[in-house]
Amino acid sequence: MSAALEKPLTLAGFLAWEELQELRYEFDGFQPVAMTGETVAHDQITFNLRKGLDARLVGTPCRPMGPNIKIIVDGRARYPDAIVVCRPVSPNATSVEDPVIVFEVLSDGTSKTDLIDKNREYRATPSVQRYVILQQTHRAAIVFVRRAQDWLSEIVSGENTAIQLPEIGIDVPLDEIYASTGLPEETDR
Repeated sequence: MSAALEKPLTLAGFLAWEELQELRYEFDGFQPVAMTGETVAHDQITFNLRKGLDARLVGTPCRPMGPNIKIIVDGRARYPDAIVVCRPVSPNATSVEDPVIVFEVLSDGTSKTDLIDKNREYRATPSVQRYVILQQTHRAAIVFVRRAQDWLSEIVSGENTAIQLPEIGIDVPLDEIYASTGLPEETDR
């Protein structure tokens, strides 16, 4: 959006405006935010993740989606790298409001938004039970899990480890998510 906004946009105003745009934008609650390009590692991680989720969820009511489907969370519109939805979704839908699990791949340009802003938004969305942030520089994830009114976090890294997703009855090995990326197990200390 090139012109400065005189007043903050509403979610409904953003959704109407977005339909007319060629590029993808998220809505941060006040204004459109342009989606930036991805790295090869980011693309490979999201591809591997969706492939692993899809293979394990066959025959269940759950399915992976993303990154071109937006979710409406806490009055904002976001395009996570992947989500898992466990209810039927219309083939014509452009958004879902009740993801069970949300995945983001962390990058330098999105780290504050992913770790703080989106984390807060996903926590405020009752359907979201797990928020997984995948690192883009090494094979590791930060996993946030809803436990009643609280959220717990853990770091998943190392050989022969997996991201456990009990809400949907599967685990996805880190080695599979990071296959063909050439990324190291851990960063230099």
